Formats: sequence, structure tokens, C-alpha cells
Amino acid sequence: MNDGPGSSNDRVFLVVVDDSEEMGVALRYACRRASNTGGRVALLFVVEPTDFQHWMAVGDLMREEARNEGEQLLQRLAARVNELTGTLPVLYVREGSRREELMKLIDEEPSISILVLGASIDKRGPGPLIEALTGKFVGKLRVPVTIVPGNLDEEDIDSIS
Repeated sequence: MNDGPGSSNDRVFLVVVDDSEEMGVALRYACRRASNTGGRVALLFVVEPTDFQHWMAVGDLMREEARNEGEQLLQRLAARVNELTGTLPVLYVREGSRREELMKLIDEEPSISILVLGASIDKRGPGPLIEALTGKFVGKLRVPVTIVPGNLDEEDIDSIS
């Protein structure tokens, strides 16, 4: 087995966490790929700024609630990742713009090797993160992006991963 740099043991599949249905599809895909290649899953939750910044106390309370909800979501998803892969994921919680924090994390963490995103099947498009990362920001990424169609079911995902 090759354990040198770039080996499958180094492969980390990053999933950006939110409460969307397509995120669940991306998560299952990342788990299956990690499990099949000896890699790991990493989860990123970003607490985005609130619109109540002019009311400091309200904004702080909303940010704290969002962070707590995000951490609870991460814990549930970590259990799911463990169930599917047999390993616990790497967890990241950041505050700021989702796109900016994602780009920073990828730049700061050399272990991240693949970004896995689920595409919304909504008529409005695949989602703002996918639109940004396949548009003007695609050249700024140092890792490949796997976009998983949000309408795949577990059987579909299992058959292609």
C-alpha cells in the first residue's frame, strides 16, 4: 500500500453542511467515496453574519443560536458519517461568508483533497455556492469539485461511488 503523499489515505472529502436535501446526497456520496478509497470525510459548517448587526445584542444572540444549531447538526451528521465509513469526520465551524470561509479552509488545510457539493434541483439553479465555484472562483480552487445531482437516491449514489 502506498502511504506517501497523495496516497488514498491522505484523501479528505469536504462537505459543506447546511439543512438542504442535496447536502444529504453530497454527504452520502462523500462517505461512500471515502469508505471505498480509504479516505476520510470532513464537514464544514459556516455561521453566516446576521442582518441585525446594528442591534448588537440581538445579532450576538442570533449568531450564538445559529452556532449551537450548527454544532448540533454537525454532531448528528458526524454520527451518520461514522455509521457509513467507520471513522469520525473532521469537523470545522467557521463564521463569515460561506464561500469565503470555504475558500480559506481549502487554502489552509492541505489535507483536503476533494470538495463534494450537492446540486439543488430547484428551478432557481444549483445553488449559490456551486454557481460561484463553477464561475469566476473556479480558477482559485486548489482541489477538484465533485457536484452530485440532488435528485439521486441512496441506490443511485451507491452504484456510482
